[in-house]
Amino acid sequence: MLKKYFRFEELGTNYRTEFMAGLTTFLAMAYILFVNPNVLGATGMDQGAVFTATAIAAAVGTFVMGVLARYPVALAPGMGLNAFFAYTVVLGYGIPWQTALAGVLASGLIFIVFTLTGLREKIINMIPADLKLAVGAGIGFFIAFLGFQNAGIIIANEATLVGLGDLSSPYVLLAIFGLVVSIILLSLNIRGGIFYGMIITAIVGMIFGLIEAPKGISDIVSPAPSIASTFGQAIINFGDIFTLEMLVVILTFLFVDFFDTAGTLVAVATQAGLMKDNKLPRAGKALFADASATVVGSIVGTSTTTSFVESTAGVGVGGKSGFASVVTAGFFLLALFFSPLLTVITVEVTAPALIIVGVMMASALKQVNWDRFEIALPAFLTVICMPLTYSIATGIAIGFIFYPITMIMKGKAKEVHPVMYGLAIIFILYFIYLS
Repeated sequence: MLKKYFRFEELGTNYRTEFMAGLTTFLAMAYILFVNPNVLGATGMDQGAVFTATAIAAAVGTFVMGVLARYPVALAPGMGLNAFFAYTVVLGYGIPWQTALAGVLASGLIFIVFTLTGLREKIINMIPADLKLAVGAGIGFFIAFLGFQNAGIIIANEATLVGLGDLSSPYVLLAIFGLVVSIILLSLNIRGGIFYGMIITAIVGMIFGLIEAPKGISDIVSPAPSIASTFGQAIINFGDIFTLEMLVVILTFLFVDFFDTAGTLVAVATQAGLMKDNKLPRAGKALFADASATVVGSIVGTSTTTSFVESTAGVGVGGKSGFASVVTAGFFLLALFFSPLLTVITVEVTAPALIIVGVMMASALKQVNWDRFEIALPAFLTVICMPLTYSIATGIAIGFIFYPITMIMKGKAKEVHPVMYGLAIIFILYFIYLS
C-alpha cells in the first residue's frame, strides 16, 4: 500500500534506499536543533522550549511534505530567518519576541492564502530574479558575520567599528578548530559534515575543559523540554502586528520564505529527476506544506519554517519519494529526547555552522547579472547593507528602493512591476517611521 502511494516502482526506489535517504537528510540538517535555540535564545526565549518547538515544526512540516506533496524534501526553522527574527526584529527594533512570533504566524497565513488562490506564481514573477538572488546571498553574508562574532573571531573595535578578536583565547581557538574540521569534512563530501563537525568540536571542548561534559545518561537523554513559555504566544499577541514596522517585518518573513522555498524545491526536484517539462509537479501542495509548517512553528514557538537545501544530501544517496521525508520527520521526533545536549553545544560549537551555511547561501551571487548597472547596484546594496546595518530588512528595503530608481534612469520604467513601485514607497515610509 505504501509502496503504491509513494510510487516506489515508478520512481525506481525501495524502503531501504528511502530510509537511508531520510536518515542522511536528517544528519545533514540536525545542526538546526542546536543552532536555532542558540540564535533565538539571544532574545530571551527559553532555549529548551525553542529546541522542542524546532523539532516539532521540523517533524510536522517534513511529514506533511512527504505525505501530501510526496517529495524527499525536509523542513525546519530557516537559517537567516531565525537571525532576522532575533537580531533585527527583537534586538534591533525592540519588538517583543511574542509579537515577532505573531508576525511569523501572519506571514504563514498569508503564504497559505497565496498558495490556495494561485497567487504564488504571480508574486514570484513580480520580484526581479536578481533581487531574489541578492536577498539570499545577503542573508548568507549576515549569518556568516554572526558566526564570526559568536566565535569571537570578529569583535567590536572603537577605532574601526570591527576588528580581529583574541586568537589566543581557548574559546576562539575551539571555534576555529570547529570551522577547520567542518571545512575538511565538507570538502571530502561527507554527508552531515556540519553536524559531525559540531559533535567533534564539542568533544574536543570537553577534553580541554572548555565545555562541561555530561555526568550521566540523564545529561544526554531526558523528556522533551516544556513549550509552555512559548506555546500560543503568536495567537495571544496577534493584535500587536498592525503597525508599519511589523508590516515590513511580515513582508520580509514572507518574501524570504517564499523565494527560499521555491528555489529549494526546484533544486531538490531537479537533482532527483522529478521535474517535468521544466515544471514542478504538485508545487502547490509542496508550498502548502511549507506554509502550514510556518504556522505550526509560530504557534509552538519558533521562527519561520522553510524547506532545507540539505535535502539534496538525501537525494544524493537515492531518495526520490516522500517516504524519505516521513523517515526524516521520525528522526526529528526522536531527537526531542536529546535536549540535554544543548548544554554542550555552545556558541563556539555552533559558530562554524553559521559561517559555512553563510558561504553556501552567498553562492547565489554568481547568478546575478553584474554587467547591467541598473541591476548590479540594487543587488549590491541589498547584499552589503545586511551585515553593515546588522539588519536583513534594511538590506532588502534599500535594494527595493534603488531598483525602481536605477531602472527609471535607464529608461526601463515600464519593465518594473507596479508592485515594486508600491514596495519602494512602503520601504521609504518605513525609513521615515524609523527616524
